[in-house]
Amino acid sequence: MNKLKVGVFGCGSIARYRHLPEYAANTQVEIVAVCDIVEDRAKEMGEQYGAQAFTDYKTLLAEADVDIVSVCTPNYLHAPISIDALNAGKHVLCEKPMATSEEDALAMIDAAKNNNKKLMIAHNQRFVPSHAKARELIENGEIGKIYSFRTAFGHPGPEGWSIDGKGSWFFRKEEAFIGAMGDLGVHKTDLMRYLLGEDFVEVGAFVETGAKENSTVDDNAVCVLKSENGIVGTLAASWAYQKEDNSTVIYGEKGVLRLEDDPEYSLIVHYRNGETKNYDLGKIQSNEEGGQNSTRVIENFVNSVVNDTEPPINGEEGMKSLKVVLAALESSETKQIVQF
Repeated sequence: MNKLKVGVFGCGSIARYRHLPEYAANTQVEIVAVCDIVEDRAKEMGEQYGAQAFTDYKTLLAEADVDIVSVCTPNYLHAPISIDALNAGKHVLCEKPMATSEEDALAMIDAAKNNNKKLMIAHNQRFVPSHAKARELIENGEIGKIYSFRTAFGHPGPEGWSIDGKGSWFFRKEEAFIGAMGDLGVHKTDLMRYLLGEDFVEVGAFVETGAKENSTVDDNAVCVLKSENGIVGTLAASWAYQKEDNSTVIYGEKGVLRLEDDPEYSLIVHYRNGETKNYDLGKIQSNEEGGQNSTRVIENFVNSVVNDTEPPINGEEGMKSLKVVLAALESSETKQIVQF
């Protein structure tokens, strides 16, 4: 089989620690082109991976022979670059949040359909072993009817992760549009939709800015969510947690699931009858760990292209998770519960 040729747009931290190493480790692809508006970054990654370096994504699309691309740019560029790549006949893996508006998300979905190309959004939390196991337990009725949940994703902020540190685009509204809710909250809206197997229909939220200097985006958010079947719970997203928290607790009629909430066991089930079951399924990927363990995002994307199957997190799925975040921002601004 001929290897799929890969192009990566954006050579910042998410490309360096996640996309490029995972493509390099995948025997079904080869990295042939990289692009970054900062020429030195593009050249550095190009040399490291034996790829042609570009500073303009349109030039890459016109001149490089690529089959699939990763979009690892600031949020405001996700939709335009993805749409141009799809229209150029490339399969697209786009970082989250997929877009900064529902209209842009729909345009991405339409571009994928019109060109008969795959569009996948890089929500890696679905592939965490404890999360996959929890979904299995919920689906087979192990903890019965689900009543409530609480989930959080917080860490000290992107300055410790982003290649630009405190000067990162993450803190500029015109480039990021959404802060902690777009960076972390959208991961958890996607995760909870996946775990519960249903969509959210109402949200009330407090979305605040105040933990970061020289920032024009939210950095601390708490939301109350209600699903279509009446499951209610809280979601917190923050750049103000001094130690990373990526935990979820789900409360059901037969027991409680604790995910990534214990230092030793990645999943703990407390049954109503007093029994406890501990699962050691390996640690969740963490920025604090340096991001060395695979997210399985690239693997799933490549397999969907090779096997011509639907990506596990397609454009529609990405848009549903984005809509919850957009509704949370609206709720915070209007001080109203938002239905969607």
